[in-house]
Amino acid sequence: MGEQFLDRPSLSERGWLLWVLRLETVGGMLMLAAAGIALIWANSPFVDSYNALISTEIGPEALGLHLPLSVWAADFLLAFFFFLAGIELKHEVQMGTLSKPSQAAVPVVAAIGGMIVPALLYVAITWSDPVARTGWGIPMATDIAFALAVLAIMGRGLPLALRAFLLTLAVVDDLGAITVIAIFYSNKFEPGYFAISVALVGLWWFLQHRRFKGKAAAWGLYLPLFLLIWYTTHESGVHATVAGVAMGLATRVSRDPGEARSPGERADYVLRPFVSGVALPLFAFTSAGVTVLNVGSNPAVQSFADTLTAPVTLGVLVGLLVGKPIGVIGGAYLTARFTRASLNPDLRWADVAAVGVLAGIGFTVSLLIAELAFDADAKLLNDAKVGILAATLGAAVISALVLRRRRRALDDLVAEEDADLDGDGIPDVYERES
Repeated sequence: MGEQFLDRPSLSERGWLLWVLRLETVGGMLMLAAAGIALIWANSPFVDSYNALISTEIGPEALGLHLPLSVWAADFLLAFFFFLAGIELKHEVQMGTLSKPSQAAVPVVAAIGGMIVPALLYVAITWSDPVARTGWGIPMATDIAFALAVLAIMGRGLPLALRAFLLTLAVVDDLGAITVIAIFYSNKFEPGYFAISVALVGLWWFLQHRRFKGKAAAWGLYLPLFLLIWYTTHESGVHATVAGVAMGLATRVSRDPGEARSPGERADYVLRPFVSGVALPLFAFTSAGVTVLNVGSNPAVQSFADTLTAPVTLGVLVGLLVGKPIGVIGGAYLTARFTRASLNPDLRWADVAAVGVLAGIGFTVSLLIAELAFDADAKLLNDAKVGILAATLGAAVISALVLRRRRRALDDLVAEEDADLDGDGIPDVYERES
């Protein structure tokens, strides 16, 4: 008999998951607010001031870093986001859902299906336009923070197993997205800078391996090294966010005997509030301000009906709203069937379908890839952003409808796994299982 699919996470894994998911939810709320402000501003009579603000250039010219605020948000701030994504991936591989091949098969194949199917649908819809076709990576991503924020707004939590599954999908998606960005959306490759960057990441790994740790090392050694790796990667022509994932994967996440937190856990503890509260909302603010009304002097604006029916918009919409659920659910179902993995008896495939729909919220990484793909074409970029925002709204509504039928059963599961009647800090369900 195969492994059980979507089983409850272990007690040791529960604390880490709840910490990550709680801050991801807060970050998603702040991102939603920032995106809303940007949308309102970009469709007001003051749209030109919004465009002027995000285009304001700052930074040292001598280092080639006199860049617009929007570029700083996408290239620099998101490097911290992807650094945490690299740590999450390594944690999942060493201690979490991906630590055992038998347990990892279903979520990994589901995530891969959730990347491939949307990309194929996008290419099919935009096939006649070679320039539009280059945006095939846009509908591949899943934004865990935004998805959790949508759940919070609906007032409908999910059992931890489903939220962990959604997190795993997002983490694998992030790895896939950063690979796509590194290979297909980088330019002007400079091998000298790239070699230096690789060597510095090797130094980061060596320092982690030799246990250089503590506050002095964190601020006096690792932070300067982080900035240097980011700079050399940026100058190499490879998108600088790749540096974040590389450093995350090179960070130690396992604890030594007597160690309260591993370096990866300490970095997560320090940086996640900054990423959730500052980096992601600022990126959302600088990237989500798509103009759909005839205001200001934006040359990309056309009628909203024309925008919604544009090939890029349709490709993104269909990819995220149709391709994502089909890829995630199909990949999970087929893998479970052929590996003889049984679904947790407390859950239904309709619950997996709801997660598949939520995975259609691509927001952060989708916006990043859209800006990389259509940097030189304002109209196509506008169309892509409309598709991403419309897909986010659509995924929220559809997932709410899918979950509605299972609301009472899911609420009972959440209440059961959170109950701690004896007040000892350990949920009763874990004590009954021990």
